[in-house]
Amino acid sequence: MPLLQFDISRSLPAEQKTALADHATDCYTTEMATTSGHVAVTIREREPAEMHLGRAEDGPLLFLDAEIRQGRSFDRKRAFALATMEYAAAELGIPDDNMKVVFTEHPGPNMMGVDRVGDEWDADG
Repeated sequence: MPLLQFDISRSLPAEQKTALADHATDCYTTEMATTSGHVAVTIREREPAEMHLGRAEDGPLLFLDAEIRQGRSFDRKRAFALATMEYAAAELGIPDDNMKVVFTEHPGPNMMGVDRVGDEWDADG
């Protein structure tokens, strides 16, 4: 039951927001070996003065806070982060040095919806 929260320091048209959400969902399901029905995505546009990154170069910033269930391997998380940043660079024009992905991991039962409570990650099931 991941929550993928994007903050970006530029305005995006609705089509680009939808494409980013769709790409993040597809990429997450592939790299994290799960289904898409429970993947939640937010995209928040920020004023440039509201975001800062010490190494940033001229251009917009993009941060992804990925709230995920604990148990995924480093390799799975790294593959998802890289694929997401590659997409943002190619499709949204975000410079590589202007992106950051942070994972926060939660026990499965701490992630819930109306219809279910998450369980623990099982790589086999």
